Amino acid sequence: MPARLVWMSDSLLSEQIAYYRARAPEYDEWMQRVGRYSRGDEADRRWFAEFAIEQQRLREFDATGDVLEIACGTGLSTVILAESATNLVALDAAPEMIEECRKRPGLEEVEFLLEDAFSWRTERAFDAVVFTFWLSHVPEELFDSFWGRVRTLLKPRGRVFFADSLYAPWATAIDHELKSPDEGVVVRKLNDGREFHVVKRFLEPSVLQAELDRLGWAVTVEATGDLLLTGQGSFRRDP
Repeated sequence: MPARLVWMSDSLLSEQIAYYRARAPEYDEWMQRVGRYSRGDEADRRWFAEFAIEQQRLREFDATGDVLEIACGTGLSTVILAESATNLVALDAAPEMIEECRKRPGLEEVEFLLEDAFSWRTERAFDAVVFTFWLSHVPEELFDSFWGRVRTLLKPRGRVFFADSLYAPWATAIDHELKSPDEGVVVRKLNDGREFHVVKRFLEPSVLQAELDRLGWAVTVEATGDLLLTGQGSFRRDP
């Protein structure tokens, strides 16, 4: 990777972490559709219906054994994973997010790690690796290496589950502007008006599934409707 591109990626990812550190106390407003995230009764109803589908698919994934969650955030998925995992490791680069996550009941036995998903290294292997609303924040130039890292984190029969957003301008905050699904970087605002640049890549299910197939993954990617997608599967090993 050219030196200039590396510098740009590092700078952007640092700003992205700063954004989520600052946003932690208000993060759940996005899921709850309150304040800047409410788009009216009908739009909010559609959001809640699709978010429920995503959560149900995660629950049906039944992540058992040793489970790793990348970018746990405030714990929207962590509480579901804790229902089935024998040992759950929840990783996030923002200490404020981990602090919010710890407030949820039922997570007393979770091992929280304050780590950057791109630089964290471990010899541990897991039965399942899960990341929800994280993949779209992985820069295009790090996509392949990120999935290579996920592969090394899985046991031989390990599985992966992920969920993320589809391109739907009307589903983001009213003061967020999504110009194009191919833009790659967006400006995000906090309730106090502060602005941050973050990576945001919207991939259609068929495109994402093709990219993962190219990398050797047997993953099924499905939309929940117009707003979200989920994917699950495993690495396709050579016969």
